[in-house]
Amino acid sequence: MKRLLCYASVPALLMAMTGSAFAQTASDQTAAAPEQVALEEIVVTAQKRQENVQDVPLAVAVVTAKQLESAGVRDFSDVARVAPSLTIRAAEHPVNASVALRGIGTFAFGIGVEPSVAVQIDDVPVAFQARAFADLTDVERIEVLRGPQSTLYGKSASAGLINITTRAPSKVMSVLANALVTDDNEYRVAASLSGPLSDTVGFRFTASHSDYDGNVKNLVTGDKVNGRDDTTIRGKVVWKPTDNLSVDVGANYMKGTSTATSPLIRLSPNALLRGTAGLTPAVVLPGIVAGSDNLNISNDSDLYAKSEGFGQSLRIAYELPKDFSLISISSHDQFRLDDLLDADRTSYKPLFNQQGGYFKSENVTQEIRLLSPGSGPFRYTVGLFYGDTDLTRSFKRGPSFSQAQWYAQASSTAKAVFGQGEWTFLPETTAIVGLRYQREEIGYGFNDYVALRANQKGVFTGGASDDAVTYRLGLRHNLSDDVMVFGSYSTGHKGQTYDLTTGFNQARADAGPIRPETSDAFEAGVKSEWFGRRLMLNATAFHVAYDDFQAQGIEFIGGVQNYRLTNVGKVITQGVELEATARATRDLRLNGSIAYIDAKIDTFPGAACWPGQTAAQGCTGTPGRQNLAGNTLPNAPKWKLNGGFDYSHALGNLPFEGVVSGSYSWQSKVNFSLNQDPETVQKSYGILNLSAGIRAPDEHYQLVAFVNNVFDKGYAIGMGSQYGNYGNQIATEFQPARDFNRYAGLRLSISY
Repeated sequence: MKRLLCYASVPALLMAMTGSAFAQTASDQTAAAPEQVALEEIVVTAQKRQENVQDVPLAVAVVTAKQLESAGVRDFSDVARVAPSLTIRAAEHPVNASVALRGIGTFAFGIGVEPSVAVQIDDVPVAFQARAFADLTDVERIEVLRGPQSTLYGKSASAGLINITTRAPSKVMSVLANALVTDDNEYRVAASLSGPLSDTVGFRFTASHSDYDGNVKNLVTGDKVNGRDDTTIRGKVVWKPTDNLSVDVGANYMKGTSTATSPLIRLSPNALLRGTAGLTPAVVLPGIVAGSDNLNISNDSDLYAKSEGFGQSLRIAYELPKDFSLISISSHDQFRLDDLLDADRTSYKPLFNQQGGYFKSENVTQEIRLLSPGSGPFRYTVGLFYGDTDLTRSFKRGPSFSQAQWYAQASSTAKAVFGQGEWTFLPETTAIVGLRYQREEIGYGFNDYVALRANQKGVFTGGASDDAVTYRLGLRHNLSDDVMVFGSYSTGHKGQTYDLTTGFNQARADAGPIRPETSDAFEAGVKSEWFGRRLMLNATAFHVAYDDFQAQGIEFIGGVQNYRLTNVGKVITQGVELEATARATRDLRLNGSIAYIDAKIDTFPGAACWPGQTAAQGCTGTPGRQNLAGNTLPNAPKWKLNGGFDYSHALGNLPFEGVVSGSYSWQSKVNFSLNQDPETVQKSYGILNLSAGIRAPDEHYQLVAFVNNVFDKGYAIGMGSQYGNYGNQIATEFQPARDFNRYAGLRLSISY
């Protein structure tokens, strides 16, 4: 409790720091104009039109490129450091990584299961979240929209949206280059070339490459794992033949390899591989000592996830008479991932087992929207959306045990019409009404080759359709030019799906699709600016209820037990979010945020027991199951805190200035398992990153030395149980974070 109270006082501390700085500036710089030290206006597209973020009646966190750099954020998975309501759970298979906002994410496996948090890059939706887990080179800003965003952004935004915007072509020819090297052998290089090709055509071309061997050692091969290498290429061409017409053509390519793995953090001395006498840890895992600092594995099989993606987009914007805008956005994306894992998790060759295969996705989208003028008492956005997604998974496991071999396909076609209007019916009061109608058709095919070889039925096909209406009702009122309050009620919708995983059978096919997941959200907040826009303070309170929540559970279908994706009941998330950004002086910027989120299960009577759970611990019935009502959702910390600063100052008569920055993030404990396994709990932890260096006053160059995880606090970004693989004995794995150990490096930036 003492620690909690300490961190809860951070907003007061930030106010005291900024207040002191403001007082000092007022006395020492009597001639200085307030606008010289004011915060810059941040323009976002959270409501599909450009607006000042302080005018948007939504809970939106905006992370700028400078904040990403200060916090050491270089990959999508790092964004949770600077957005307190966001959690990202990594996985050995990138396709199974999950993104959650306010504790709500996708807690299920299966290729057809939609994410709860949508991701879009430059106005183009990402069909599968694994496609977003890439380098954030050349990013201008990231907008994190919390709560259901289904009305404007569709079926994959039932818990929120992450909107990533990359830099636009520059008006003059320019070069931006970055290089990074660390003392634990991470290397990154990136370069952007941008400028005009003619009076009407501009371009931007960006390429980056990163290489990190990893922080885990495979004692069998001697190789480092739990790392990745990525190559990303992105290009934009903007053609503006007239003042009224703009055509943007974009293309991106990525190729990478991840070797994510999970060492053992706990292992019972009585553990026996597959419960077989004599197969003790010393025999099957020579050299491995399980523990909180164990960064060794013993695998006799390669592990990798090799991905490659290529996407294209076309955006046409036409300015109609009377300041109306007509926008068309077309996109196509292809993605493939090949994976291989050591399924027995050991180096015992007589019991050799592997699993892997490939995953492919192809996505086509088309959106057309009409925007009214941004001024005037009535403003609106209306549009049409079409999306077609095809997913394929080929999987094989064996040969020693748990043999499986299957091929599955899932398709989804969505058609929608949407709109949102804002009416300022009083001088300072605006009503907001949004509505979306969507029709989705899904289909699947599943071939179980193990069943076919046994002369059993192994080919299944099916499909379904669904109509959904979501809406948003809101009200905003300007208390003054600098203070705005808002409130809203909105609904969300996550489409129906089929559970296409190992074990799919006739009973699951006969049960039909899992019902859609729906949500009802209440939100109220205040956005404010103080001291001539040198301090921004925002606060939001929310309550969201999700019905027919989609997650893994136990079902009896035709009298037969099935562990499958199902509608488990209801979950509720509620809490408060506070955000502050300040420009204390011309040289010093501060930012901080706190989120209190209570994400709990309201009803879930048929949940799977955790491995080894007894009747006394709540596992009852045949087969055993538990009631999870009242428990916290997985990877949903009740408290999260982020803070940071940037300071720069001229160094006498030297031709450069000094720069210092830092960021701190803290979160309370989480359980990574939906079934509340007590072995998969990550205790609370805090991470401090610091950097210092020099840069030219015009920022043409910058050289910075940094230290990440200053206090050397090791922590997990995922945990799992191997209880059944070790004869029903405790065997817990954890996935170490990239910054599990303290590391240092140098970062060089050059721009001309």
